[in-house]
Amino acid sequence: MRVFLTGASGFIGSAIIPELVRAGHRVVGLARSDASAAKLAAAGVDVHRGDLTDLDSLRRGAAACDGVIHCAFPHEDFNDYAGNCAKDRGAIEALGGALAGSDRPLVITSGTARFTPGRVVTEDEALDPSASGPRAASEQLAFSFASRGVRVSSLRLPIVHGDGDAGFLATLIEIARKTGRSGYIGDGENRWPAVHRLDAARLFVLALEEAPAGARLHAVGDEGVPTRDIAGVIGRKLGLPVESVPKEHFGWLGAFFASDTPASSALTQARFGWKPAQAGLLADLEHGTYFARA
Repeated sequence: MRVFLTGASGFIGSAIIPELVRAGHRVVGLARSDASAAKLAAAGVDVHRGDLTDLDSLRRGAAACDGVIHCAFPHEDFNDYAGNCAKDRGAIEALGGALAGSDRPLVITSGTARFTPGRVVTEDEALDPSASGPRAASEQLAFSFASRGVRVSSLRLPIVHGDGDAGFLATLIEIARKTGRSGYIGDGENRWPAVHRLDAARLFVLALEEAPAGARLHAVGDEGVPTRDIAGVIGRKLGLPVESVPKEHFGWLGAFFASDTPASSALTQARFGWKPAQAGLLADLEHGTYFARA
């Protein structure tokens, strides 16, 4: 297949590219800057210029390909998370519309989060924006294209970790460095699910090739890691005290770090033969490259 990949030069997208190539696919990567375009060209990817707000460019990219993986998401300002999700929905509308009536695959990216603690989220659960935040609406919109001749599926991501991570875990480390303590919220028993970027990349390709319309896949390696354990590794690696702190200690990240959102991938593993093979979150923090950077 000729595959249109949004987020191609990003943390997850750059791991999806070699998986697609190994599977015999040709990659067309969305690039919004000269630097991203050069990175993609060096990786042997066909470059398509545009961004998530250039809807005509998204339509052209999708229409010219045999399938789409949409893993880009606006990360510029997490204080406007609702606005970021609205941009994501606009991109999905454009991509889905370009594929309508073709039976071509569209894999969109969603999350496993549900801000109601105490129950493990499974693939059979339809997430509602009132309980899971505005990104759940992107999944709802995407699935509306299943009745319009698109083989659409949703790959739900938990916390993604691995080499090159500049996301949630890297932010926690930076906050600990700046404040002189590695914190958790409350008793720290709330849990974060997680997956290694390389394991997630393999599942994106499986979804593209095999997932039926309306399928939900969970790229979950760790079902739920207590946040106190995450803070414990960070504190030990930095030589800092580990203690309970107010949610406001983490700024915009506080709402996410306070959540208890365990998630299972048992159904995904049974249905698609996917098995996490990389290091778990705590092992990656302990032995990976998170503390090798300045």
